[in-house]
Amino acid sequence: MVIHEYQARSLFKAYGIPVTEGVTVESSKGLEAKLKELAALYPKAQHPDVDGFVVKAQVHAGGRGKGDVFNAKGEQLDRDGKKLAKDGKKAGGVRFVGSLSDAVAFTDVLLGKTLVTKQTGAEGAKINKVLVVPGLNIPAKSEFYLAIVMDRKGQCPFIIASSEGGMDIEEVAEHTPEKVAKIAINPASGWWPVYGRRVAAALGLTGDDARKVAAIAEKLYKLFLDKDASIVEVNPLVKTDAGNFYAIDGKLNFDDNALFRQPEIAAMRDKEEENPLEVEATEADLNYVKLDGSIGCMVNGAGLAMATMDTIKLYGGEPANFLDVGGTANAERVEKAFRILMKDPKVKVVLINVFGGIVLCDRVANGVVEAVKKIPGFKMPVVVRLAGTNSELAKDILKKSGLKLIPADDLNDGAKKAVAAAAKA
Repeated sequence: MVIHEYQARSLFKAYGIPVTEGVTVESSKGLEAKLKELAALYPKAQHPDVDGFVVKAQVHAGGRGKGDVFNAKGEQLDRDGKKLAKDGKKAGGVRFVGSLSDAVAFTDVLLGKTLVTKQTGAEGAKINKVLVVPGLNIPAKSEFYLAIVMDRKGQCPFIIASSEGGMDIEEVAEHTPEKVAKIAINPASGWWPVYGRRVAAALGLTGDDARKVAAIAEKLYKLFLDKDASIVEVNPLVKTDAGNFYAIDGKLNFDDNALFRQPEIAAMRDKEEENPLEVEATEADLNYVKLDGSIGCMVNGAGLAMATMDTIKLYGGEPANFLDVGGTANAERVEKAFRILMKDPKVKVVLINVFGGIVLCDRVANGVVEAVKKIPGFKMPVVVRLAGTNSELAKDILKKSGLKLIPADDLNDGAKKAVAAAAKA
């Protein structure tokens, strides 16, 4: 599960990781008054490193500052919310502004629009919330990257640290990997001061700066463990002109399987940011991931589902999804899965590939028949490969149903027929 930046900042604050205060809104109404209160928290005499505001679109994607903003007509917008001219300055999902009025105006530019970044894909993400935070005076070479992630191969958490933080961290990792340090943490012994010293060294910090950052890294690790996170990222961690460190952007992902013991985190879920089909599948207790192809897959078991997608690719097709109905699927569950596949407009053909071990093939067959009969005017090709427990009974059910299904002898045969049917469609 992924959360928004403003939610990540609230968790950082709870763990003593330095962040600035902010205002999150879904409408610009009353925003100017809220920003006046925010500015009052940072009087210039006590906070010389604070200047202006930063307005930030809240979507589940990185690269917002380099993103493009579009209106409902599909027109790219400039910073004033007008159609972008050839010589204009594009809006972007993150912008520094110098005044209260500019912060309110740019909030209006963003809200309700679509932000397109490398991570959102061409369809983009709708901006339903905007975060406004104080701007900071940040000298050159004072933006750092710090994250804690799980290393599946090493079976332990590790720290990623770089002195080249900011919007270009992906390019840094790709082109100059020597500038990115990876520090493994022994999960049995937990956090030791040596890890903090290694982080500081990787960032080129000494003295009091090193101690401050070491303390931040330790708090990030505690957050990572306490909340069952799969990644805790600060990008960038900055040092201001006044010598203060702040986490000015954060990304947190959480292990879905641990949410039952993290009600506070589960409550942060924003379903509007997720694919509606994936949300529906989750609520039906189905393992579903939306992809970009035209062949809908319904399979029992994650391994078989991945093998099915690979085989479709082998024969020149593109899977539209990963869908595992599980090892104990019944007719009702199969019907729900079938309906989810039908709601994807890109799906041109369905490939059902079931190996009956725990699940009975006749249950799957009954689910398919019930689902198809309840969909008026259904004409989509359905390729069915059933093998294992009660497979012969299942084939008989499908044959007597009167439905025009395409039988397959094995996975290779099913994939070939599905690819051919998709090509005709």
